[in-house]
Amino acid sequence: MNQRYRYSQEQIQFLRDNVKGISLKQLTERFNKCFGTNLSEHAIAMQKAKYGFKSGIVGGRFEKGSIPHNKGKKMPRKQYSACSKTMFKPGNKPKNTDPVGTEKLLSDGYVWVKINDKPKVPKKENWKQKHKLLWEQEYGPVPKNSVVIFKDGDPTHIELDNLECVTRSQLLIINKKKLIHSNKQISETGIAVAKLIDTVNKKKKC
Repeated sequence: MNQRYRYSQEQIQFLRDNVKGISLKQLTERFNKCFGTNLSEHAIAMQKAKYGFKSGIVGGRFEKGSIPHNKGKKMPRKQYSACSKTMFKPGNKPKNTDPVGTEKLLSDGYVWVKINDKPKVPKKENWKQKHKLLWEQEYGPVPKNSVVIFKDGDPTHIELDNLECVTRSQLLIINKKKLIHSNKQISETGIAVAKLIDTVNKKKKC
């Protein structure tokens, strides 16, 4: 498809009804699925600009106070008929839904594992950091105010002998004194020192 593609009134109305609150990529995918086309994001963007259609999204978020103009309105029957085959039915899941057991390296630098498939719940209900999962399988739940760290400082090196559970006060000492080394044997000594300092500090407060 190129820019000379002629849009029908129904397609223009579709853009008008669906532009609010979604990204250009999502709008393009939705349009192509609905009408069996293969238009580019650029082509859809040109139509948005031509008719002054705006998503209401500012900086990646829906502008505060904006309400889609089609909120509460039903899609025209003809348009609904054309698009209904691509809509998700109640209870159905998208084909790209990650199955339980999926592992992902996310932007926080940690590998996460999908452990549940509950709908509409916080991320922590369905996903868990792999190193925490490994630790808890061996030793049980991580105590309150404690964290599991990597002895060699590499969050992708997920092996039981590279993990250590420390309290947050011990972690503060570890970070402040830079006691984690790429050599985990050296780190083990540093962690032991941090635990000793933490014990001494607590005794001084008593």
